[in-house]
Order: sequence, then C-alpha cells, then structure tokens
Amino acid sequence: MLTIKSRCWICMLPVWHASVGICTWCEQKLLIDQPRCLSCALPTDAVSITCGDCQQSPFPWQGTITAASYVPPLSKLLHQFKFSSQTALAAMLSRLILLNYLRYRRHYQWQKPDLIVAVPLHPKRYRQRGFNQSDLLARRLARWLACQYRPNAIRCKKLTATQHTLDKASRQRNLGQVYDVTTSLYGKHVALVDDVLTTGTTAREIVRLLQRQQVASVQVWCLCRTL
Repeated sequence: MLTIKSRCWICMLPVWHASVGICTWCEQKLLIDQPRCLSCALPTDAVSITCGDCQQSPFPWQGTITAASYVPPLSKLLHQFKFSSQTALAAMLSRLILLNYLRYRRHYQWQKPDLIVAVPLHPKRYRQRGFNQSDLLARRLARWLACQYRPNAIRCKKLTATQHTLDKASRQRNLGQVYDVTTSLYGKHVALVDDVLTTGTTAREIVRLLQRQQVASVQVWCLCRTL
C-alpha cells in the first residue's frame, strides 16, 4: 500500500515526492506565464528579446530569469519562506527557477554559468533570521546544474534598511558601498541568485562589482518579479 509522503504547498493535494513539494497541476499553472522581456523580466505583449524600456535603458547584465510575478500564491509562499522560517520550501522554490532556466537555455541558447552566487545578508540580519533565503535557493541550483558555488564570494559589509520598505530613490541611496566581492571571478560566467527583483537596485550594485572583476557575463535569476 502506498503512503502519502507529502502534500502540495499550494493546493494541499498529495504529492508522492516530498522533495518536490508541489503537484504537477499547480506547477504548470505557476509556470504558464505571459511573455516576458529577457532583459528585465517584466511582462510584455508578445515574445521579444527586450521590451521598449530596456532597448532604451537596459539592465547592465545579460538577462533576467524569474519564475513568476510577485503575486499570490507565490508571493505568499515566499513570505512564509523568508519570514516564517519555512525553509522546507527552498527545494520547491528553487526548482521553479531551475525549470525556467532550462526553458530559457533551450529556447534562447542562454549561457550556462560557471559559477552561481547569492545576494548576501549582513551578518546581523543573518543571525536574526537564521538563514539567507537566496543562499538556500542558490545552493540547490548549483548542485542540480553541476556549477561551482561560492557562498562567500560576495559580502554585505553595511547594515541598511530592508529594501522592500523603501521607494526607488531611497533604495539607490540605501545601497551605496554596501557589498564587496571577496574573491577573483575573472573570466567567469556568473548567475546571481536573489528571491525578488523589484527595481533592480541591489542587482545593479552587485553586478557593477562583478564587472569590475572582469567576469565574462552575468545573469540574474530570481524567484519573483514585482510588477
């Protein structure tokens, strides 16, 4: 007799592989999304390489992968993951990023990264939360894709106000000289993993530092994109 090992985090129907954490129906529903700009990951009316805004002012990296928009149910799951210590969600959430990366690689011939890095937390915030959600996502992605992972390649050296509480102008002021790259990444194709991409201020700051290291390319991978 088969026993139910787990239930889908969204609909609570049984799933037979506990590590997946989501049923096939909910997974397909989440991943059926409208076309997105390959640069900023915002929805577009049709499949295109870049949206009009990015043609005028593109992000300073090669492309953005996101699992879905920052709306329920994914936004609620992410909130549980970050603020209610539901770290068991990490496998399911990182798998959604993986499936989108594989789709982009298949359809658009995206470069496979040599190295995956995560947006870091300041040590004080890490101690308060007990984990870095971006690190938990990045570790699984690196393992599944057989990429190198350097958890300490980027350091957060300045404790700032949390970004989600600030407007765009304040975000930009908030992040001045916050991060450091602690190791040589010369010539590497890098994927930078974060949980949410909003204005791109955090990613811009880190990508600027990576480009100073003369990396070959940078992609930004995130779970959600705010609209």
